Amino acid sequence: MLNFFDENIDYKNRVLFTSNENKSITYGDWYAYSKGLKNVIPAKRRVLAAIICHNTVGSALSYLCCLQNRIVPLLIDHDMDMELRQRLLSIYKPNYIFKPVDDEVEPLYTLNGYGVYWGSDINHNIHPDLALLLTTSGSTGSPKLVRQSYTNIQANAESIAQYLKITAQDHPISSLPMHYTFGLSVINSHVLCGACECLTEATVFDKEFWDICQNNEITSIAGVPFTYECLKRIGFMTMNLPKLTLMIQAGGHLSTRLQKEYLEFAHKTGKRFIVMYGQTEATARMSYLPFDMGLKKIGSIGIAIPGGTFHIMEDEKTEITQPHVTGELCYEGPNVTLGYAHCADDLALGDMRHGRLYTGDMAYFDEDGYYYITGRKKRFIKVLGKRINMDEIEELLKSTLTTGDFACTGKDNSLQLFMTGPFHTKESVESFLIKKLGLHPHCFSIHLIKQIPKNSSGKTQYAMLNALCQNQEEHL
Repeated sequence: MLNFFDENIDYKNRVLFTSNENKSITYGDWYAYSKGLKNVIPAKRRVLAAIICHNTVGSALSYLCCLQNRIVPLLIDHDMDMELRQRLLSIYKPNYIFKPVDDEVEPLYTLNGYGVYWGSDINHNIHPDLALLLTTSGSTGSPKLVRQSYTNIQANAESIAQYLKITAQDHPISSLPMHYTFGLSVINSHVLCGACECLTEATVFDKEFWDICQNNEITSIAGVPFTYECLKRIGFMTMNLPKLTLMIQAGGHLSTRLQKEYLEFAHKTGKRFIVMYGQTEATARMSYLPFDMGLKKIGSIGIAIPGGTFHIMEDEKTEITQPHVTGELCYEGPNVTLGYAHCADDLALGDMRHGRLYTGDMAYFDEDGYYYITGRKKRFIKVLGKRINMDEIEELLKSTLTTGDFACTGKDNSLQLFMTGPFHTKESVESFLIKKLGLHPHCFSIHLIKQIPKNSSGKTQYAMLNALCQNQEEHL
């Protein structure tokens, strides 16, 4: 059986990618580029390649050509601070670097605007199962990488294609960064089916994005919670997009209020809105909420993807079998990754997880077997002896106070709430927290900031908020 990244003669004449500039390449073009790359990087030994990722045809093509030639790509956010990027490169010492063509240095090979450049002559010891390296946090420059196998990415692509019912006729648009496991999974699952994806660096705030949707008859859109919050603000639900029939959401918890709105909109317009849950450590996705159950199970992450199973664990040995009892969510499946790498020597490591992942998320299941996340295992603090779930507070604020954005951080007996203005006063939010949660006002602080810091995949950067609190304390 072919992997999605292997040459498929049946797909040769199909369009693989389109771009903002109305440029396109076929699967046959990709196969030709891959053969050309093989001549430049012969398969004498396995090598490591860093790809400086943009949402462009050349970037995605570099990734697929590496997989096809069994070159291990390390995907790096192009927005990563240059000093942090160099630190990451110095730790792993990739043999080759794929990046937009540099006019000052002649590349060894070019792939649709991307050049292949020499990196190092280090003879890496690379495990035969290792296919891909992804950062856990996008742009922090952390040396901690997730090691994904060929089985991982193939199994997850097959599972996603199955439950989303992807066909060769689908034409998604993605502005999700390809270095981010969610964005990458969109590419993988559509390549598996011989479909065509439009790659763009335009955002939903750009007219160019919607021109692409209209002119290219886009059939699906993918986004994180922040994406769907933005879509709500710009009037997405009033747009005329008859060909767009599928909306998918992952990358964090969307408020139940917005989830309900999008589900009702989808039912009225003959579209599908599907909520999913995943982690980089599980290649991409672990669960989905079937569309026909969406309104009945609002707030649920749904059920395990095909090929996977969930367990609620009291501890590493004791499984909880009763509904509505919270424990740590554990996932089993062929998409559970090999483990982490912290340095180049770790590229030789094999499977450290053996198909089982403790997610770090606290959850329960209901009588029908649908799962609900209650918060992160480490996102709990104690305030005057009372256990506080900071994720629940954020959800409560976002669902009840329907304007603005909120984020919580803190430590025992000190809850720090950040909010964007000018929608609510500090006094009104303080009153809300006292009334709803019974918190004493001396136990929390409210900070009004311009915007909640988020990374390129739309996830709140709690470390930056903690640093802001630390700076404020130092200047008191």
